[in-house]
Amino acid sequence: MEFILLGFSNVPHLQWVLFVIFLFMYVTILLCNSIIILLAKTDPALQTPMYYFLSNFSFLEICYVTATIPRMLMDLYTLKGNISVLACATQMYFVLMLGGTECLLLTAMAYDRYVAICQPLQYSLLMKNTVCLQLVAASWISGIPIQIGQTYQIFSLPFCASNRIDHFFCDIPPLLKLACGDTFMNTVAVYVVAVGFVMVPFLLIIVSYIKIICNIMKLSSDKGMAKAFSTCSSHLIVVVLFYGTASITYLQPKHSESEGMGRFSLFYAHFDPSFESHYIHSEEQRYHGGTEEIT
Repeated sequence: MEFILLGFSNVPHLQWVLFVIFLFMYVTILLCNSIIILLAKTDPALQTPMYYFLSNFSFLEICYVTATIPRMLMDLYTLKGNISVLACATQMYFVLMLGGTECLLLTAMAYDRYVAICQPLQYSLLMKNTVCLQLVAASWISGIPIQIGQTYQIFSLPFCASNRIDHFFCDIPPLLKLACGDTFMNTVAVYVVAVGFVMVPFLLIIVSYIKIICNIMKLSSDKGMAKAFSTCSSHLIVVVLFYGTASITYLQPKHSESEGMGRFSLFYAHFDPSFESHYIHSEEQRYHGGTEEIT
């Protein structure tokens, strides 16, 4: 009827310290990303595809952390991790769906940077409003049916052993450890979805950045190179952090899983997009119009 999220129950003496830290981080993420969305919507100078993607990314980050942190804060406050099966399935679905959306949105943002730097003369044509809208819509919608199916598949398994989840939210790896039936097909499905939403977009991003770097190296102006790198560096850093931690969590061999590894690696991935939002915003303000000068 219910599971028990262990979360940080192994450090009860740090309950209030952790509660304050995570509450502060959550409020900070909400405020910073809300400000970015507001600026992108109201400032006429920021009505560009880059900021359209960034505002969607900020909204996604708000949804992403809201799917996990409020529940974790409640568990820290009450020192109880009881969660119903339905609530657990709902949380897992939103985490997986939003995580998949983040992978695809990062790919769309890489494509935007590729077109801006490698094909600047065609930028306004290739990245017009309808194209940006289609890329964002595809990022949000494409993962919905897949993650519904995967969530249903996981919770169709019999859980007849322990009901204690060694995590601070409902996720696939710790739940599969509790299943007492044959989980081979579920594991295969996890790998297939992970490859589709993690590795394929990651390879597309890598190809885009190889072409971007090759193009930047051809620029004769040091100032132009600096501006081009400034609009891409933070995005590339977050891509490495996000895809790296996601790969550690979902693609590591089962026998090599260390206790708590997925918990902290994925938790870390919750916060690196807020770094990207802040960094891209500050760099773009500093080098405003950099792409146009490169053109």
